[in-house]
Amino acid sequence: MFSHAMNVQNAYRSAGVEAEILGSSPHRLIKLLFDGALAYIAQAKQHMQNGNVQEKSASVTRAIDIISRGLRASLDLNAGGDLAKSLDELYEYIALQILKAQMQNDTALLDEAAHLLQELGDAWSQIEDKVGR
Repeated sequence: MFSHAMNVQNAYRSAGVEAEILGSSPHRLIKLLFDGALAYIAQAKQHMQNGNVQEKSASVTRAIDIISRGLRASLDLNAGGDLAKSLDELYEYIALQILKAQMQNDTALLDEAAHLLQELGDAWSQIEDKVGR
């Protein structure tokens, strides 16, 4: 289901998140994507609260980019079955909530998106703990 390590690496680089990715396992790369998306959502919320429109827009764009071109792109919809399809739909929903938050200047929508991503990231970390790094 998460066998597209090169797509993840490329998405991670293009999203502009600073991290050392060479030599990281595919599992670790996904965790880095969660962390990056959450960081950009937090930045977007801060910029929204401070009225920094351009910075808010840049943070929203990066968060959505990580979700769409990183997390969603890492899914193998053919091999992953219903789980991969459900995750794909959830990632799409999260990205749409972030976009709506930007348009409506609504921090509650950013909080919802962050909460969902945090839950998924925590679950992903638990899998890593069980299968090893």
